[in-house]
Amino acid sequence: MDLEVSLAELQAEASCPVCLDYLTDPVTIECGHNFCGSCIHQRWEGLQDIFPCPVCLHHCPDRDFRRNPQLRHMTEMVKQIPTMRKKRKRQENPLCEQHKEDLILFCEKDLELLCPQCTDSSDHRGHPLMPIEEAAASHRMKLKSYLGPLREQMEDAEKGLKMQISKDFDLRWKMENRRSELYSEAEIFKHFWEKEQDAIHVSLLAEEKGIQEKVTEGKNQICNHSSILKSLLSEIISKCLQTDLDLLTGVESTHNRYENLETPAVFSYELKRASFTLPPHYFGLHNMMSTFQVDLSLDPETAHPSLSISRDRKSVTYRTVDGLHDHQAFTPSPAVLSSEGFAAGRHFWQVGIGGLGAWSLGVCKESFPRNALMSPTPRNGCWQIELLTSPFGTWDSVNLRRIGIFLDYELGEVSFYDLKNRSHLYTFSDSFAEKLMPYFSSTPSSKSLTMRIVREEC
Repeated sequence: MDLEVSLAELQAEASCPVCLDYLTDPVTIECGHNFCGSCIHQRWEGLQDIFPCPVCLHHCPDRDFRRNPQLRHMTEMVKQIPTMRKKRKRQENPLCEQHKEDLILFCEKDLELLCPQCTDSSDHRGHPLMPIEEAAASHRMKLKSYLGPLREQMEDAEKGLKMQISKDFDLRWKMENRRSELYSEAEIFKHFWEKEQDAIHVSLLAEEKGIQEKVTEGKNQICNHSSILKSLLSEIISKCLQTDLDLLTGVESTHNRYENLETPAVFSYELKRASFTLPPHYFGLHNMMSTFQVDLSLDPETAHPSLSISRDRKSVTYRTVDGLHDHQAFTPSPAVLSSEGFAAGRHFWQVGIGGLGAWSLGVCKESFPRNALMSPTPRNGCWQIELLTSPFGTWDSVNLRRIGIFLDYELGEVSFYDLKNRSHLYTFSDSFAEKLMPYFSSTPSSKSLTMRIVREEC
């Protein structure tokens, strides 16, 4: 008996776990298990990145395997043992519950295993039938074709999750920034709308909570979808490594799960504008901004060499240069004009200023001489105000200066407003006879001073 057991163990060592026959051209994979070279190649065909062992499911990093000549010689010797010449009995097919015969056929229409007698029943008459080996090979190929799309969907799901998380952070930042702006204005006009401050805060919290819940719901949906994709991917990989019968058993459920996948939509939002009661003079500025606001862009052809214009032509930054080359700049001082000019009507625009240094904003007539060694003043056709930013005037700070300029061409007025506290700064009164161009300038002593044209609701 001990000899028979030893011979059986020796026979098992010389057999392939996939085809259950003697090893042919045996190879050894990373985990140490041995297979026929053709069997492991067939099981790994179509897989990428992950190559599981059919026995222990160890994830091999690549298709690398080693030929095992010693095991090949041992297998040849085992075949020569008289008691072992009888071929191993292959895996027995399960029996049909109804007819008690081997399940050797597969119905392609109903995706069921059948015995010969099942084919005569009315339920499967006329249906396409295949031997289980052919059916398993066909469905294994089809299941493997799911792997690529599933991986792409997983990547899309991960990108969607990252985008949703980014939107979540963006929402928090915007809400904090909006709340800071509202609180700053609340301090200035506190005695006009103190009773409404709590209502505004509640409204913001309710809006934030509602959007946050939807964002969280979107994240959860994407996380769930990603988990389903990972689960289905793992199931299909495992399914492809099963025997033909195990692969085909329940294969309909796997097909249905793949074909019925639905990718959740990424939630998008738009913040509402809070409203509140303001003093009477505030409404004049509010109406001016909402009615006459224009969208400007900077003209790089008029920019001084020490000024850097952004790609969107909305911002200009002062930078130090070693030497000034020949350039048709607007003036010898660091200045630039807008591409748009106005010869009639009323127009309003906003400029945000960050950095440290002195700066000037206003309008000048189109015929103002280029490269003229003169200071821009109303006498020579340039109406501007000059102010100084504090060291705290950065783009991520509520201390950023924001100036509004209102041009009433027919009335002959250029007015300037501090939009942070909605206060009037200064008004030039004159008569205009030609096109006026918005004007932006900084002093050479400025340190990384940036001016940006902004277009926002008041």
